[in-house]
Amino acid sequence: MTAPTTAPLTGLRVLDLATLFAGPMAATLLGDFGAEVVKIEHPTKPDPSRGHGPSKDGVGLWWKMLGRNKRTMTLDLSKPGGRATLLRLAETADVVIENFRPGTLEKWDLGWPELSAVNPRLVLARVTGFGQFGPSAHRPGFGTLAEAMSGFAAITGEPDAPPTLPPFGLADSLAGLTTAYAVMTALAARGHTGEGQVVDMALIEPILAALGPQPLWFDQLGHVQPRTGNRSPNNAPRGVYRTADGTWVAVSTSAQSVAERVMHLVGRPELIDEPWFASGADRARHADVLDEAVGGWIAARTRTDVLAAFEKAEAAAAPVQDVRDVMADPQYQALDTITTVDDPELGPLRMQNVLFRLSATPGAIRWAGRPHGADTDEILTELGLTPDDVTALRAEGAL
Repeated sequence: MTAPTTAPLTGLRVLDLATLFAGPMAATLLGDFGAEVVKIEHPTKPDPSRGHGPSKDGVGLWWKMLGRNKRTMTLDLSKPGGRATLLRLAETADVVIENFRPGTLEKWDLGWPELSAVNPRLVLARVTGFGQFGPSAHRPGFGTLAEAMSGFAAITGEPDAPPTLPPFGLADSLAGLTTAYAVMTALAARGHTGEGQVVDMALIEPILAALGPQPLWFDQLGHVQPRTGNRSPNNAPRGVYRTADGTWVAVSTSAQSVAERVMHLVGRPELIDEPWFASGADRARHADVLDEAVGGWIAARTRTDVLAAFEKAEAAAAPVQDVRDVMADPQYQALDTITTVDDPELGPLRMQNVLFRLSATPGAIRWAGRPHGADTDEILTELGLTPDDVTALRAEGAL
């Protein structure tokens, strides 16, 4: 179970101490491109992601994706033997990723002073809800809270309906992506300085960055973006439209030329000559007229006919797909976006592939998530512990 020699992160060692989604996702992304990731879980309280969502034959399916390309071992960091073993592991590592509440590692005498003392080149990525300092730092933090606090929920949903939270881990996913980027940035800095450092990642910040210029708009104009449903304040027509066969398509007209092509396609070219049609914001203020024109045309045709006509007109439209459509989509198939991984527990599994393609040093899914603690003895033996040492750690409850 070694990474291909062409993988760009081969030789990088990552200790994944985190649970649930953002921190473990960052470690997964590093492992996808060749890093050796050691997933360290509590002996009796494994990562809760193993039990999130549906399972098959008692095996959590979410974990199969989140735990891919990771070796797994158990360690109770609150035990003296567990602490000593983690420090020995940290000596061999490049990166540690954790998401305990601020002060928890310090309570176990495993804070930055202790970790950097045994390995000055170490990068410690700390992922929390609110960051390592400030009035909310010690509050329990989850992605849902970040989605609420950031302004995302306030602008999501219909104007006359409540704020809407996403039905998936949006803030965690954005933080996972950002943490992987932050770790690589810190490692690049280490290449210049020879020294590691601490990454302080708060779930509430990447999602706020993804929301764009809202703080700038408010600062300069006092503008507060309202909920507009599927409409955009910046262009129209834009939204989802029901077809004659009861399916939906999404239409976007962010470019003026595309908006004009759509009007020709739906048989309303006279709207292009309206003074307000010349800018996206002005078109958005006349969205009722434009939606009636586009929606009425789409409603009279099947999804297949709509998409074919839009493609011929070089206008922008896409089907609204659920997971069944995604699995059969020819573009995803061409990209191998959903790939097959052989798993000794469940057989062939289909899951999302690595996030991007590199022409010379590609990433790969080498194996799916492994059982809890499957590699404990092997990893400790590689670390230099004897069978008696391992037995002693087990007797202490550290494994």
